[in-house]
Amino acid sequence: MIIGHGGNVQALAARNHCTIDDIIDMSSNINPLGPPEGLECFIAENIAKIRSLPQPDARDMVEAFSRFYNIPTDRVIAGNGTTWFIYTLPLALQSKKVLIAGPTYADYRDGCLMHHVPFEFLMATEENNFQPDIAVLRQKLSEDPSVDTVMICNPNNPTGALIPVVQLTDLLNDYPDRFFVIDESYLPFVDNAEKITLVGKTEFPNLIVLSSMSKIYRIPGLRTGYLTADPAVVDNMMAYYQPWSVNALAQAAIVHILENHDAVIPFLEKTRQFVAREKKAFYDAFNGNGEGQIDGNRKMEGEGEHTPSGFTLYPAETYFVLAKLPAHLTSHGVCHEVGNHKILIRDCSNFEGLSDQFVRFSLRDRETNLLLADLLKNII
Repeated sequence: MIIGHGGNVQALAARNHCTIDDIIDMSSNINPLGPPEGLECFIAENIAKIRSLPQPDARDMVEAFSRFYNIPTDRVIAGNGTTWFIYTLPLALQSKKVLIAGPTYADYRDGCLMHHVPFEFLMATEENNFQPDIAVLRQKLSEDPSVDTVMICNPNNPTGALIPVVQLTDLLNDYPDRFFVIDESYLPFVDNAEKITLVGKTEFPNLIVLSSMSKIYRIPGLRTGYLTADPAVVDNMMAYYQPWSVNALAQAAIVHILENHDAVIPFLEKTRQFVAREKKAFYDAFNGNGEGQIDGNRKMEGEGEHTPSGFTLYPAETYFVLAKLPAHLTSHGVCHEVGNHKILIRDCSNFEGLSDQFVRFSLRDRETNLLLADLLKNII
């Protein structure tokens, strides 16, 4: 299950006979601005917390999230990243069959496989910019009563597609007997995320929302995340919860972040502005002009935007970009060639619903982004 989770920084460093620090990792979907200012110093100053056991249920983390989003604590679980939730949900929900909106993150499938829960993908199409077709989803739910759980990553990895919140709430209303697991791990990068998140939608007992702290705050090594749901679902999940799942430093760091509201909100806004600006610059550079032929934030109709170099770039609401390669190239070959320049990008051939014609790259600073654009154009 661990195989295929993006690029291997260590392997690329060994291949190039360099250190890991010399590798530019554009395969991992984490905040290009890094952790919030002062967070790493806070962790260093609190290193002595490792001398004692953490709270067994990460209660302070739960209460900090509850205050931040103004929801009851009995609707919140703090976990060791969102991964534990993804792998436990099919078991805790006693799912009979799971419908996964793809192409998407492999762990939704692997969580079902672990517990021998039947699953099926409902694939978005290239012709529709990989935007999920809600009408087709509705048809599937109406025709297949065995589907009792739906898993949706919103915005989606690796496509960057975002389903409007009204379409999701309509589904929640119209199919009250189905559970909808909405993974919002990348939503904090989207403009007005606070207004479109489903975390506060307490009126839906069939809604389960996953919130990652790893991506937006660039702390994947701390392994922190949240699940919010109806108290009955929370109780079912807690039956499988292991005490001390979240380590002491992770608990302290997240409480520190969420309790500093005046610093968090500007950090989120700065991140969103940075991502929008750098994404537009990348698209411009990829097209060899400064006129902004492709705006990475605007909605596009029909197929993805075909660039003069032969790549197809799909519109994304996130800071990572899915690209289709020209017919004569393969994802393995392109990733290998880019890797020769100590840059790691994501080979998407192991995403169900994609092929060896697709790669994904997460944007970084301006210099790095322009370097990647030039390298990709030169490969042609």
